[in-house]
Amino acid sequence: MRLTRVFVEAPLRAGTELSLPEGPAAHLVRVLRLEAGDACVLFNGDGHDYPAKVVLATKRELRVAIGAAHAVDNESPLAITLLQGVARGEKMDLILQKSTELGVARFVPVWSQRSEVKLDEARTAKRLAHWRGVVGAACEQSGRARVPEVAPPLSLAAALEALPAGGTRLLLDPEAKNSPAGLTHAADGFVLAVGPEGGWSPLDRDMLVAAGFQGMRLGPRILRTETAGLAAIAALQARVGDLV
Repeated sequence: MRLTRVFVEAPLRAGTELSLPEGPAAHLVRVLRLEAGDACVLFNGDGHDYPAKVVLATKRELRVAIGAAHAVDNESPLAITLLQGVARGEKMDLILQKSTELGVARFVPVWSQRSEVKLDEARTAKRLAHWRGVVGAACEQSGRARVPEVAPPLSLAAALEALPAGGTRLLLDPEAKNSPAGLTHAADGFVLAVGPEGGWSPLDRDMLVAAGFQGMRLGPRILRTETAGLAAIAALQARVGDLV
């Protein structure tokens, strides 16, 4: 039987006990009904799973004993960064969740000229925390022990300025000549740019091209923002990654 995996943002050390944070503790006790003696698996993003056993389970506290760490080796050989135009509510959650399952290493949410979502500073902070929670939960489900980074949302210009040098930079374009079939493995990774619901504006595209992004075709059809990135990531993984 597969054990429940729980993401915990805390140091984990074999032979110690830990009271889990309120969120994970409530899920294990109230939803999964774990009791003293039951087992689970903890991870904190360091590349290891930590088997654990519940030693105390009450409405106020869930305490576990941590076992020896086991290295988890299921990360994609491709370092994929998704530069994603911020999409509305559930669409953004879907993009983050499924992209994490497909092996994306880093997310850079961006505001662009045609972004339909507008948030003030307080709401942006709450949304960022929510997005990181979505990614952590996707790692729990998919078995990943390294949690992708979700950067704070930036304007497209600021995000492009902050991108590290290197990497094959791809911009989805149904009229482009290049396709995933022509790609080769990139040791320094891929950066994939996907626009928001309204797509990239001509100004956005000019900025992306100036930053070194090259067009890549995914068939003749126009894909929605919640479809485009996932299709492109799957194509990259199938072509030069580990989706075989």
